[in-house]
Amino acid sequence: MGGVAALAREAGHKVTGCDAGVYPPMSDQLRALGIELTEGYDAAQMALAPDVYVIGNVVSRARNARGEPKYPLMEAILDSGAPYTSGPQWLAEHVLCGRHVLAVAGTHGKTTTTAMLAWILECAGLAPGFLVGGVPRNFSVSARLGQGAPFVIEADEYDTAFFDKRSKFVHYRPRTAVLNNLEFDHADIFDDLAAIERQFHHLLRTVPPSGRVVVNGLEESLARVLQAGCWSEVRSFGAAVSDYVALGPPEQFTVQQHGRPVAQVQWALSGVHNQLNALAAIAAAEHVGVTPAQSAAALARFENVKRRMECTAQIHTASQPQAPAISVYDDFAHHPTAIRTTVNGLRRRVGAARILAVFEPRSNTMKLGAMKAQLPWSLEEADLAFCHSGSLGWDAVQALAPMGARAHVADTVDAVLAQVLACAQPGDHILCMSNGGFGGIQAKLHAGLAAL
Repeated sequence: MGGVAALAREAGHKVTGCDAGVYPPMSDQLRALGIELTEGYDAAQMALAPDVYVIGNVVSRARNARGEPKYPLMEAILDSGAPYTSGPQWLAEHVLCGRHVLAVAGTHGKTTTTAMLAWILECAGLAPGFLVGGVPRNFSVSARLGQGAPFVIEADEYDTAFFDKRSKFVHYRPRTAVLNNLEFDHADIFDDLAAIERQFHHLLRTVPPSGRVVVNGLEESLARVLQAGCWSEVRSFGAAVSDYVALGPPEQFTVQQHGRPVAQVQWALSGVHNQLNALAAIAAAEHVGVTPAQSAAALARFENVKRRMECTAQIHTASQPQAPAISVYDDFAHHPTAIRTTVNGLRRRVGAARILAVFEPRSNTMKLGAMKAQLPWSLEEADLAFCHSGSLGWDAVQALAPMGARAHVADTVDAVLAQVLACAQPGDHILCMSNGGFGGIQAKLHAGLAAL
C-alpha cells in the first residue's frame, strides 16, 4: 500500500494514509515523499473527506474482545456511503491500463525478482514503471510510474481486500507472467496447496495469447497449474531440460538458452534461489526485447533490495577491538523454505564461520503453526538459532527440540537479544529474519554487540 500511495502521489494526487506500527524502510519512504501518515484507524479521519478511500487487505470487519470495531474508520466509510476501492483495483484502473504489465508471482523471491526485472529494463533504456514490495537499492524507491510501456509489478497471491477475496494478482492482467515457485502459505486464507494453485491458474487465464508465461521447471505445483490450461507462450527455467538453464555456481554462472550459451552472470548475490530468480528475470525481459546478454550486464550492477541479506553493521566489541568484527544482517525471510535458502546463501558466503540465526515466526501462517515442524529443517545450516516466541499459539521449544542445544527460545525481543549477546563471538555472522520490524532488534543488537 505504501507503493500504491507513492504512485498516486507521483500521478499528482494529494495522498494521506493511516496504518498501525509502520516501520522502515517504508515509513522513511513515505516521509520523504511528503505523504502524511496517521497512526491508527480512528473514525475522525473521515474529516479529511478524500475523493476515494483505497483499502488495504489488512483492514477487516473484525471486532475486539469488547465488541468494538478494530477498524472504526472502515465502519464509518461504510456507514457514510463514501467511495472506496482496493489497492489492486485502483492500480488496474489508474496505472496498469494500456501498459505492458510484467507480473512476478510466487511464494518466494517475488520482491527480489521484480527488482531485478525492473533494473534490467531500466538498463536497457525502457524506462519501466514498477511496484516492488520492498525498496530496491538501485532505485531507492519502491514504486514509480515510469515513462515507457513496461510496468513491472510484484504479484501477490494474498487476497485483495475484505470485500474482494480474489488474489491480488488477478487484477493486474499481465502480458508477461512469471511463476517463480509455489508452496503452501497463507494458512489464514487458503485451506491447502490446491486452493493456491487454483488462484495461480486464474492468473494464467488473464494472460493473452500473445503473452508469455515464465515458469520454474523444478516445481510440480506449477506443472499442475499449467496442466489445468494455458493459452500463452511458455518459457521454462531451472530444470535441466528448461528453456533457460544456469551452469556453474550462483555467484558466477553461464546462462544457456535452448541448450546454447547466451550470457555470463557475475554478480554480488549468492544462493541458488537468486540464481533461479535471475533466470526468471532474464526470460521475462526477453519478452520485451532485452537479450540475455543485456540482462546479464545489468545484473552485474544489481544491488538487491533493502532487508534482503542486507549487512547492517560490522561491529568490533569493546573488549576485543582487534578481533574480527561481528557481522549483522537483516532479511525478510519468514516462510521455512525462505529461511532455509537465506541461511544457505549466507553459508555459501561465509564458509565455516559461525551463523547465528535470529528469527520471529510473525506471518499469519507461522503464527498458526502450520509449518512449525519444518523449522529445524530450515535452520539446519545455522550454528545457533534464536526464536522470538511471543504471541505464538504453539510451543516453539517443542518445535525446535530436534535442534537440541543449538536452539534458544524467548518470549520477548529483549530476552532474545540477551540470549544472542551471551553467545556472540568475534567473527560471527548474526542473521535476523522477520517480515516485520522485529521490535527494533537491529539497533539493539548494534549497541549491545559494541558494548561487549
